[in-house]
Amino acid sequence: MTDLNKILQKWREDPVFISNVTRWETVPASEGTFRDFPHHLEPQLTDALREQGIEKLYSHQASAIEAIDRGKHTVVVTPTASGKTLCYNLPVVSAMIKDPSSRALYLFPTKALSQDQVAELRELTGGLEPVLNCHTYDGDTEPGLRPGIRRSGHIVVTNPDMLHSAILPHHTKWIQLFQNLKYIVIDEMHQYRGVFGSHVANVIRRLKRICSFYGSSPIFILCSATIANPGELAELLTEEQPTVIVENGAPQAEKHFIFYNKM
Repeated sequence: MTDLNKILQKWREDPVFISNVTRWETVPASEGTFRDFPHHLEPQLTDALREQGIEKLYSHQASAIEAIDRGKHTVVVTPTASGKTLCYNLPVVSAMIKDPSSRALYLFPTKALSQDQVAELRELTGGLEPVLNCHTYDGDTEPGLRPGIRRSGHIVVTNPDMLHSAILPHHTKWIQLFQNLKYIVIDEMHQYRGVFGSHVANVIRRLKRICSFYGSSPIFILCSATIANPGELAELLTEEQPTVIVENGAPQAEKHFIFYNKM
């Protein structure tokens, strides 16, 4: 018996504890639903995944990659730790291997998330050819590095504030990005609600106008932990009609929901 099971058993046998429990619901564990790598992913990318011990994808990952490959704006809403990052990293990196002139812009609500994402991207792309340049571009980016990122950054990871104040007003310095922008990734979509969400939606409208000016029409890929209205929120943010993927293919452990009412 695991330590957690011992604790649960102790609570069940404690009459004082149980007298204050108004509801104890157990959600059983479920196995994952797996699918083969989509055939259009670059072989060297799938080889890199296998080296990391990934032999198959969860069903929601494969569905997202296939929708993106068809040119569909896509929103993925599955629980935390269900592998949403691969839903956008795999199609983005695969497209850049095929066409190194392609560019992608990743938006995260915080700088810490941006830095984590770049570390994961560099681990994924470390042994691939051609070499892909993945960089954060935020207030902490050293001034000496910024011109190089503007010229040759394949994947630029930033946040809405930096996009609004430092990238869009200076779009003439970002011609390589905007002329070749193929993907815009918006992770943690559920953060963009209320007044803040309305501001971000207006920034995205500016972003789309600049892309149109430079002749690009990027695909939006949005991700979020579970929310009730992912398609509606994605459409309000991007003014695009997305393909919505909500069926989670990742395995899930048993969960206990205990409502404890201490009188």
